[in-house]
Amino acid sequence: MKPPGAPDPGRSSGTGPPRALVLDTDGVLLDSAGLHAAAWKAALDPCLEAVTDAEQPPFDADAEYRRFVDGRPRYDGAAAVLAARGLGLPAGTPRDPPGCATVWAVAAGKERAFADLVRTEGVRAFPDARPALAELRSAGVPCVAVSASRHARALIGAAGLADLLAGIVDGEDAARLGLAGKPDPALFLRAAALLGLRPPETAVVEDALPGVAAARRGGFGLVVGVDRTASRSATAPLRRQGADLVVPDLVTLVRSIWSDRG
Repeated sequence: MKPPGAPDPGRSSGTGPPRALVLDTDGVLLDSAGLHAAAWKAALDPCLEAVTDAEQPPFDADAEYRRFVDGRPRYDGAAAVLAARGLGLPAGTPRDPPGCATVWAVAAGKERAFADLVRTEGVRAFPDARPALAELRSAGVPCVAVSASRHARALIGAAGLADLLAGIVDGEDAARLGLAGKPDPALFLRAAALLGLRPPETAVVEDALPGVAAARRGGFGLVVGVDRTASRSATAPLRRQGADLVVPDLVTLVRSIWSDRG
């Protein structure tokens, strides 16, 4: 039975639950969003002090992370934060070393900080990720993981989830194919295309506001937000951004939508 507040599963295709699931990686499958936020703070705080004479507060690894960088490619995230702070840096080039002289240098600093954190702390899958993916595979619902990060494929493999996925679309694919980052739906559309499905037949699961916006723009049949915060403080913003349903974990989602399937 569909629990109170769950959407009509037939919304996606008119005939039943979504035929496939596209899942964001950081914050949905992997408990890595905190590492990304910490890496952004490590890269941005020195630059916020160095590139202006006016006093700048430190980077907010919660509010600013969610608003400006979560789910976006590194360059876009760095540019968004700097623009919001009124700091105009030259773009530079992707070859710029980590630093504060250009937007690409800030992005490179984030990349270095994240790699250091992964090496020292590691990344794990959320406890609900593998059981949920296993249930979906048993139900015949293929899943594709999506991430703007170039690390995603390796991290998903290290977390032991790759065998349960029908595919992965990551930052390497985005660079190779020229796919725009969120809130553009290009990454999600690529994932649906890998499965040979149209967006209305497919559900997207996201924890980030730009990701929810991307799924809505892409015309996906069901847009699901995941709010893993203890206070459920992300639920209202995810709904305002366009999520049809917000769940605390993936097992709740699977059992809400697919538990009665076939």
